[in-house]
Amino acid sequence: MASSGNSSSGRKSPGKQLSFAETIEGLEVCVVAGPGGVGKTTLAAAIGLGMARRGRRVAVVTIDPAKRLATALGVDQLENSPSRVSHRRLTEGGVETAEGGELWAMTLDSRRTFDDLIGRLAPDSVTRDRILTNRIYTEIANAVAGTQEFTAVAKLHELESSGEFDLIVLDTPPSRNALDFLDAPGRLSRFFEGRAVQIIIRPAGFGMRLAGGGANLVAGALKRVTGATLFTDLSDFFTAINGVTAGFTERAHAVAELLVAPTTGYVIVAAPEDGPTSEAVTLSKSLRERGIYPMAAIANRVHEAPGVSRRAVRSADSRKALGDELSTRLAEAVSAAAAAANRDAVGIEKLERGVAAGKPFTVAAMDGEVHDIAGLMRIEAGLFGD
Repeated sequence: MASSGNSSSGRKSPGKQLSFAETIEGLEVCVVAGPGGVGKTTLAAAIGLGMARRGRRVAVVTIDPAKRLATALGVDQLENSPSRVSHRRLTEGGVETAEGGELWAMTLDSRRTFDDLIGRLAPDSVTRDRILTNRIYTEIANAVAGTQEFTAVAKLHELESSGEFDLIVLDTPPSRNALDFLDAPGRLSRFFEGRAVQIIIRPAGFGMRLAGGGANLVAGALKRVTGATLFTDLSDFFTAINGVTAGFTERAHAVAELLVAPTTGYVIVAAPEDGPTSEAVTLSKSLRERGIYPMAAIANRVHEAPGVSRRAVRSADSRKALGDELSTRLAEAVSAAAAAANRDAVGIEKLERGVAAGKPFTVAAMDGEVHDIAGLMRIEAGLFGD
């Protein structure tokens, strides 16, 4: 896989730490990747919000079925196509956007995305309906749609090709599936270009010759064994999909190129704890082995150092002013906060060394979940440094 050209070293001047907005400026696709449970979806929404504030027309796409993106945007639900977050809702959350700035969002419906793809690639409505109602297609579609990686890249290609958005922010599956996400286009093209499928769908090939008298004997045997018209469904499916396979492979190749394009950038997100940072470092290494260089790392839910020392809290003046019991409790809280901040500092340093995308951007830990635009604004402010 060729280099994507999005190495952080190519975007940062020597000795200067760019802001997050400057780091991702010029991107058309921002892929947010990392371990599960570290706040990727919320940060993807914050990235979209931050760039919309700066005048970009942004679509945020999440594969998260838990509706965290809808919750963060303060809406009941999101559909399988981008919906605009209204200007009124943004204003009520304290958001002001520059001219042209818009925020759109959607939650991926894997099966519907796959069905829609068939509908666009089918040469006519008859072929489309013939495929969509076929029992073999239903089984294949459920299996493919169950792998969110493929449908995510299919939706990414659809949105990027539309030209309707300045930036697409893609919230990816957890990092254990990140390579599956990158491999999805290649797996699809290899399947449809494979010899077995080509033999079946080639008009003069073996599959079509099975329509002769011998096929009836085979079909009859299969019916007796399976109790269903499996062979007939299989033959009908591959005959109908013959006109669609070229579109599948062309799209798979186009998506593979998009994932490594210079205008596509990868942002690695992790919590500054040992497990998530180790997983993020492994992900970064795997990406680099493929010639993809993460342009930024984000340490989320960072505990800040307390603004007072334990010694100050336990001083004679403090004990006199607060009382010994309250002073003791406060000293314990200060010690715990300092220990958490020290642990996080170690994790941030590990991210900086392992991801090798410059100094990680940090977002402070917040109490509770983000459930509205105002909460998302606080995340955005921490990330973009406002």
